[in-house]
Amino acid sequence: MAGIGVKLNKIYSKNSITTNIIGFSYSTIITIAPMIVVIAAIMLMQVLLGFSKLDYYSRELYASTVLYIFVFGLLTASPFNAVLSRFLSDIIYEEQYDDILPCYYIGLVINVVFSAIFGIPFCIWELVVGKVPPVFVFAGFCGYMALVLVFFSMLFLSICKDYGRIALYFFLGMALTVVVSFCFVYAFGMGTTLAMLLGLDIGFTLTATLEMALIRSYFRVNSGNYRGVIHYFKKYWQLVLTNFFYTLGLFIHNFVFWTTDMRIVVADSFVSMPTYDMATCLAMFTNISASVIFISRMEMNFHDRYKKYSEAVIGGRGMDILNAKNRMFEQLRHEIMNLVRLQFIVTIIAFLVFIVLMPMFGFGGVILQIYPCLASGYFIMFLMYGELVFLYYFSDLNGAMASAISFCVATLLGSIVSCHFTTIWFGVGLVFGSFVGFTVAYFRLRSIEKNLDVHIFCNGNLLDRGPGKEAPSNIVFNRKSINNRKEK
Repeated sequence: MAGIGVKLNKIYSKNSITTNIIGFSYSTIITIAPMIVVIAAIMLMQVLLGFSKLDYYSRELYASTVLYIFVFGLLTASPFNAVLSRFLSDIIYEEQYDDILPCYYIGLVINVVFSAIFGIPFCIWELVVGKVPPVFVFAGFCGYMALVLVFFSMLFLSICKDYGRIALYFFLGMALTVVVSFCFVYAFGMGTTLAMLLGLDIGFTLTATLEMALIRSYFRVNSGNYRGVIHYFKKYWQLVLTNFFYTLGLFIHNFVFWTTDMRIVVADSFVSMPTYDMATCLAMFTNISASVIFISRMEMNFHDRYKKYSEAVIGGRGMDILNAKNRMFEQLRHEIMNLVRLQFIVTIIAFLVFIVLMPMFGFGGVILQIYPCLASGYFIMFLMYGELVFLYYFSDLNGAMASAISFCVATLLGSIVSCHFTTIWFGVGLVFGSFVGFTVAYFRLRSIEKNLDVHIFCNGNLLDRGPGKEAPSNIVFNRKSINNRKEK
């Protein structure tokens, strides 16, 4: 999100209701446009190709394949991209642009290998046990790997602040998807579900290819510093766990309900619960604007306060440092409360719209009974995400990791209990998990506020420790030892 703030500053500078609406619309569209384009392409293919007229097995096999492609594509890409993003931010700050291509190639290999490790065994199971046609299995695997490459390349273009190109490439890819699937069915007589799946494969491949080509056009020199990238995974291993458990927490409540008697099983391979999954999708869309609102406002407001505090620490007086610190945390509290107010209004409006409109499209009954509780859970969860971003700002990687793990574990345990409740309370597990993660992150931020001076001035590590057992300690000051001497 690092570049939207510049554009939004120009929009919000006039400080009117109209510009506020324009700014919010711009930030929302530019960030969730890829998601909207993909959903629109899938729905358009279903309408044009008569998807609703197919038999139940064919429809569910296609829907389950697409669901698994997206869910597990996100999960397998999540552990590594946070560390790669940190490496990119650091080398761009240091203006060592020749190290970007090594980061890209290392990340590409890691993502492909890690995703294939989980994707290939599932495809073998699907082929042998599920008796799914080999060409359909292969098409599903190709779509899964292509989407992983799309997610990975989006990381680099996001760092380059090229959100417009990302949206454009998704549009071109999905436009090709619709055209190709239409040609496969009506020109070559191919089956509808296979044509739609192959169309998605080709569309995702085009999007990934365009993204890769743009990255290579930006960065042409390779420093060969592959060890530096690998070292970051060892140095910032907390980021791997934080991003993985946060992403896993997004879906783990779905996985719990996939084990209940309400699940459906397709081809002895795909397990899902369509009513709960659809309610989850609606709840996520209800609150997706929270991350957009928060990060765009943070770039415009909090980042400036954080920068002034850093400048005060480098060369300011004690009074200047204290004032800058107080203003920074005052802005932090203001941004969180402002996010709560704005997102609450957006959530209420989206909730009413979904409640009124969804029955017109055939989504009612159980889905709308599950939806309200899940919407509340995602509301709290996106607030927790805002706190995680602040923890990253203050380099509290252990706090961010503890918050993400607490969120994931609490959501798992809460969902195991809530699946025995009545339908309207199915989402309580997510509400409980989000609240636990939010609480842990909140108290970590409070601890940082109280102990920030110690964290900044008394870290004690002024020198890098050299190799060898006899090397002197790199700790030059220990606050605890001083306190112990005073007590004695």
